[in-house]
Amino acid sequence: MTIAIYGSRRQHDALQYIDEFLHIMQQRGNRIVMHRKLFGHLQEVMGTAVGALVTTVTDSPDFSADLAVSLGGDGTLLRTAAWVADKEIPIVGVNTGHLGYLTALTVESLPMLTELVAADALRLERRSMIMATAPGLPPHACPCALNEVAVAKVDSASMIEAAVAVDGAPLADYRADGLIVCTSTGSTAYNLSVGGPIVQPTVDVFVISPVAAHSLNMRPMVVGVNSVIDIATGGRAPHVRISLDGRSYLLDTGSAIRLSKAPYSTLILQQAAHTFADALRQKIHWAEK
Repeated sequence: MTIAIYGSRRQHDALQYIDEFLHIMQQRGNRIVMHRKLFGHLQEVMGTAVGALVTTVTDSPDFSADLAVSLGGDGTLLRTAAWVADKEIPIVGVNTGHLGYLTALTVESLPMLTELVAADALRLERRSMIMATAPGLPPHACPCALNEVAVAKVDSASMIEAAVAVDGAPLADYRADGLIVCTSTGSTAYNLSVGGPIVQPTVDVFVISPVAAHSLNMRPMVVGVNSVIDIATGGRAPHVRISLDGRSYLLDTGSAIRLSKAPYSTLILQQAAHTFADALRQKIHWAEK
């Protein structure tokens, strides 16, 4: 088995479990592909001996693996999804951060990962992604987002205008601080903080939510995942910012942005016994009295 590992650069409290996991993988003849940034961090804190435990070190998306491990929190898992991109390699999130809403395992259970996989203790979920096309997006950038695509103002004193059409039919002309289009997976992220609805992540929809709309009749809206959403940007500022799961780029005001369902999905492993309701209660304290 080949396991790809992506992680944040804050692993000090998890080092003993990472070290144990890497040694177990080596003893069992498994190959480890590790992202270069994580490898450099582990060398700094664990020493150069870690090099003998890793088969391949790369920051390129040109790799193959049977399983991907994300070491960190939700942001790390989103970056792992961008690294995996269109390969549809199952990703298991191991929480070494704080919230870890999307992660399946605690870091203490990392050494037992292959046993959990063999015992069918993990359930595979296919999550839809949003694909963005727009002039000005760098050609090397991953054009897809697992959580959301956000269009926002650059200047804090101005707002943006966004004329939105769904499947070619005009929907609304938003005047707001920004506009979010999220997946079901991302409904509990930025979308939730601006008053958007919570959506069960296995339900295939997109949610369009304005950020601080300058009109009280602008409300979040749910559309089908196969919808094509066109956004014509406007406003006084020369640029708007587009963010794909936190990866931000400047676009000229007036740019046309098209959002659609990506041609590939992100495969996420969750604990088989874990439910969406469990995640809401445990992670965001849903419906607590």
